[in-house]
Amino acid sequence: MSDVRPYLVFSDVDETLITVKSMFDFLRYQLVRQHGDAGEVRYERIMAMVHNMAGDGAPRADINRFYYRHYADQSVETIGRLAEDWFAERTASRRGFYIEATREALSAHRAAGATVVLVSGSFPPLLEPLAREVGADAVLCTRPIVADGRYTGEVATPVIGTGKSTAVLGVLESRPDVDPRDCWAYGDHVSDLPMLELVGHPVAVGENQELRQRLADRVRGVTA
Repeated sequence: MSDVRPYLVFSDVDETLITVKSMFDFLRYQLVRQHGDAGEVRYERIMAMVHNMAGDGAPRADINRFYYRHYADQSVETIGRLAEDWFAERTASRRGFYIEATREALSAHRAAGATVVLVSGSFPPLLEPLAREVGADAVLCTRPIVADGRYTGEVATPVIGTGKSTAVLGVLESRPDVDPRDCWAYGDHVSDLPMLELVGHPVAVGENQELRQRLADRVRGVTA
């Protein structure tokens, strides 16, 4: 019988596992594929509105909802095909798309028998190919509402900030065999902190100094 205790690993995706913001990178790809130069213009207009919202202090969940409104009446099947094409193109060279340190860490956790869960405000067409590639066991993400095979432009609950921690907590509560203190979580932004604080081994990816400081303060508080 193995003496290894079961544990879970939760990983943010954008700028934690991959170098791009998947939602916006795909949006540009989709619009240009569908509309050519006009799609590029539309993308720039959308991003200007996103930057204005962020500059005005709009909650990240509101920006997440704003993003998905641009898929209203889009065919789920069409977006799925475009997402597979996007993923294939981005990973064709196998260089520059992944943050290799995180990918290697997840691979090591899998080899140790851990359950790996991706957690993201992005949506299934972009995350499912990625989950297959890195061997993730599950995906917790924002799920746009679908009616008659088309996106409505609305979402249920954005998996952003506290939405991430709520989703992660639900998984932890469903696994009474797992001690959260044995679990790991990876994130790159202070908005990931509510998720990171649920586990015994939080890891800051990248150079976000506020996140690193908050985690360092947490460790000092625990050991004091």
